Amino acid sequence: MIDIASPLRLRLDSAALVHNWRWLAQASGAEAGAAIKADGYGLGARAVMQRLAAAGCRFFFVATWVEAAALMPLPAGVSLSVLHGVGETDMIAARTLPVRPVLSSIEQVARWRAGGEGRPCDVMVDTGMNRLGLRVEEALGGALGGLVIETLLSHLASADEDSPQTGRQLAAFAAIRDAIPARRYSLANSAGICLGPDYGFDLTRPGLALYGGVPRAEAAGPIRQVAFPEARVLQMRDVPAGEAVGYGATWTAPRDSRVAVANMGYADGYLRCHAGAGGATWEGHALPLIGRVSMDLIAFDASAAPGLAEGDWLTLDYDLPMTAARSGLSQYELLTGLGARFERYWV
Repeated sequence: MIDIASPLRLRLDSAALVHNWRWLAQASGAEAGAAIKADGYGLGARAVMQRLAAAGCRFFFVATWVEAAALMPLPAGVSLSVLHGVGETDMIAARTLPVRPVLSSIEQVARWRAGGEGRPCDVMVDTGMNRLGLRVEEALGGALGGLVIETLLSHLASADEDSPQTGRQLAAFAAIRDAIPARRYSLANSAGICLGPDYGFDLTRPGLALYGGVPRAEAAGPIRQVAFPEARVLQMRDVPAGEAVGYGATWTAPRDSRVAVANMGYADGYLRCHAGAGGATWEGHALPLIGRVSMDLIAFDASAAPGLAEGDWLTLDYDLPMTAARSGLSQYELLTGLGARFERYWV
């Protein structure tokens, strides 16, 4: 097989990932799990699981059974749950894999009771988000009788804002905790953890903050950046003053300029909204993004970096909160949108 190097890399900081998980566990006063759905928010679910399991994380969550199957075999001592529950076509996987479904409807409860062979499950109760989960009255009305519930969960809808809804959800979940037996109880996501130990219960389920996202101001200092996109310079060009760069001639050289063209574009998740605001660095030199973002090419003004040459690597400006503010994309989109052409490597 021919070994071909990708012109795109995603440098991933193992120490930052583990640091973020440990800070989240300390901040909540509870055990911290990890949401690794969407392939570990784009970083690579298996690699994330291995690093966090080695650091002591025991509880992991994915969205679908396809994601769960891709993580087999699990590291020793690790628990994995599928947040989207169990559909009719999921039952063979659910009975075969060492994974628990998070049951989220009366229909799923009935399906698991009939075909789950008495195995433990997790249960999601909706406390106000109206997405997945049994309604509170269903959960309290006897629908869960006979189930062996490992983790009883709910999910906060507005914890990243200062919303009265969050307090109402906390009160509703506390009442459910007192009424429905389970081995452990879990409410807080990354933003919920930032609200303090009242939201911790027994187990938290951070996602975004593990990977360098900042869901609330309380996490702005402690949380460290994990993902650093890097692009290789394909070509260096001398652009005379007055000439334009890229589609639509949206950038015109104000003076004789050096331009670096890199292998990256909107096909890789670096979308057109970065134009006019994005940038990169090379050996401490700032390189503003110029012109439009193409499918797989972008250009930078490299006039202030005279030593930059073809084949050198640029590090994209990708601090998640700052990049979200200037691009209009959410921190979640910035992470999960990074495409398959990035070669992911951990340091």
